[in-house]
Amino acid sequence: MPINRSWFDQRLRLGGLAVCAVVLATGCRREQVTHFRVEKGVEAVAASGPPGGSMGAGPPASPGMQGDVPAPPRPNAPLAWTLPKGWSQEVAGGMRYATLKPPASVPGRVDVSVVVLPGPAGGELANVNRWRGQIGLPPLGDGELAAARKMVRSPAGELALYDFTSEGEKKSRMVAALAEVDGSTWFLKLAGDAEPVGTVRPDFLKLLESIRRGTN
Repeated sequence: MPINRSWFDQRLRLGGLAVCAVVLATGCRREQVTHFRVEKGVEAVAASGPPGGSMGAGPPASPGMQGDVPAPPRPNAPLAWTLPKGWSQEVAGGMRYATLKPPASVPGRVDVSVVVLPGPAGGELANVNRWRGQIGLPPLGDGELAAARKMVRSPAGELALYDFTSEGEKKSRMVAALAEVDGSTWFLKLAGDAEPVGTVRPDFLKLLESIRRGTN
């Protein structure tokens, strides 16, 4: 039986068109799926934050750490003290009235500071809880303050003394005293690693006991 070539050619053309249509449709669907996945990937990167951006740069600097807070006025009636043997003193700027330095032979991290602020400076409880927060301890309530306080007598009057040690394997310690004198609040603070602070503490207490009215 002879083959009708026109009919056969027509069938081939129709079959080829159908195959092309299937290929094109499949390609379109694949392109759509790929595009969707790219969009999801972009959203995940944005949610995690840009590399090196603010989310990975650590917390912003606290107010007052960039030198934008002026130093408090000098007190009208300054205090004086006697430095223990081997100690030195520097007149500090900014919020500090002075920085006191134990002997260099004391190993470890130790910082001794003197700060004076006008008025009550926020009150005793607020300052004590600020100190505790600096070494990772929870705040005290009103009823717990008296039990934590010890009094130190000096020629300038009594100072309220607090001694706190942090928890954890590497301990920090803070020994801090405050006193209100002639309308100003004086803060004297010994802070650092627990062991060297314990070594320096007896000298620091002698310094507190020597505080008197006068000029440095």
